Amino acid sequence: MGKEHWFKRHLIPILTLLFVIVITAGLFFCVRNPEIVTKLKSYGYFGAFLIGLIGNASVLIPGIVLPILTGWGVLLYLHFGLVAPVMVGLAGGAGAAIGELTGYMAGYSGRGVVERIKLYNRLVEWLKKWGVWAIFILSLVPFFFDLAGIAAGALRFPLWKFILACWLGRTLLYVGFVVLAALGWEAVLPHLG
Repeated sequence: MGKEHWFKRHLIPILTLLFVIVITAGLFFCVRNPEIVTKLKSYGYFGAFLIGLIGNASVLIPGIVLPILTGWGVLLYLHFGLVAPVMVGLAGGAGAAIGELTGYMAGYSGRGVVERIKLYNRLVEWLKKWGVWAIFILSLVPFFFDLAGIAAGALRFPLWKFILACWLGRTLLYVGFVVLAALGWEAVLPHLG
């Protein structure tokens, strides 16, 4: 039991911190080189997965995911029909769930930085009260979910429940947003000449 306790107490937070640092460095590289994100479109649905992963792994660039996936979904919709935007949303949602692990792991390794933020404390209360439902509903909102991930990690919320709820919520958000944009684009297109 002594080795297991040491592993949980020391090694997991260190590995988590290293993981977050590597992801952040990679994201910083992607932000400094925006053509990389543009090139991801050539990877098809795997590119949508990577954009969801990159955009949700960072606090700095979460706002780029919806516009990129939406534009991509509309373009594919015009060529392949309604299945394409749904697939873009599914792939982006899967990437988003994995990308949100950075917030979860940051919270798991220590929450001292965000404890004084009122929204964080409110999220902690919601997670304690509603658990997986709070994560699911919060993942439907495009912004500030990183704080919910940090709160879930700090509360040692079961990882599989966090990933599942996040995946379902983000996938529903992305599929809904991309499909509605594609259908809206089709309604506007005849008026553009």
